[in-house]
Amino acid sequence: MIELTYVTGNKVKLELAQKLFGPYGIKVIGKKIDCPEIQADTNEEIAKYSSKYASNILKTAVLKNDTGLIIPVLNGFPGPYTRYIEEKITEDGILKLMQGKENREAYFIECLAYTEYGKEPIVFISKTKGKIALESSGKNGWGYDYIFIPEGYNLPLANFDEETQDNMWSSEGYQQLAEYLINKE
Repeated sequence: MIELTYVTGNKVKLELAQKLFGPYGIKVIGKKIDCPEIQADTNEEIAKYSSKYASNILKTAVLKNDTGLIIPVLNGFPGPYTRYIEEKITEDGILKLMQGKENREAYFIECLAYTEYGKEPIVFISKTKGKIALESSGKNGWGYDYIFIPEGYNLPLANFDEETQDNMWSSEGYQQLAEYLINKE
């Protein structure tokens, strides 16, 4: 069995990774360490840096991720600043920035950086397409879940139960990483 060390303190992220990698015979072990989060122009750069840092500290292969909400009409904002913007202006601030915008296209990007000790990170990307709602709605979720409508749906994520939400996110990056690990063996 392949074991993968996922550096995260987020129980939900760990459980989701275990669920997605399980069918491939990959056992995911969570490890929490403090990693510096650099300021960078892309989520990919942040994930790579954190993954390499964690691999060097633990002296083993690790997975680290970084996610961001990308809104093209806002020049990709908030992108790598997604969490900071959520804390400072919340989803209501994003709705204000989107007032009068016809193009409401948006997507979440999840950059999965896998780093073998002593090597450079390899990044696998999941991209969940959707749009920004006109107003906040729902009761199940947090932050952007109240305003992000996944492609193929008419309501924001927060209007659906957790299991349904889990199936709305792209898992393409997880599939690519699983195949990479299996082929490497």
